[in-house]
Amino acid sequence: MMMTVDDVKNSLTSALPEAWIQVESPDDVHFSAVVVCDSFEGKTRVARHRDVYAALGNAFDGPLHALGLTTLTPAQAKERGIELS
Repeated sequence: MMMTVDDVKNSLTSALPEAWIQVESPDDVHFSAVVVCDSFEGKTRVARHRDVYAALGNAFDGPLHALGLTTLTPAQAKERGIELS
């Protein structure tokens, strides 16, 4: 079973409802995601990635092959010019 962009985004949104999330994939196998969340404040990049991986559960055991992650706080997103809308 394959995952779609919507599947990944829905899984992340369910676990991190306060987050702004953008997910892209050219082939429904390799994904990239930008996750902006207040709860990332004070966490290392590794801890932020663990939060995202936990939100995806067992997806890496099957349908999800690769996920490139950018995890930011709202302030960091603003510094990078990312519009959170």
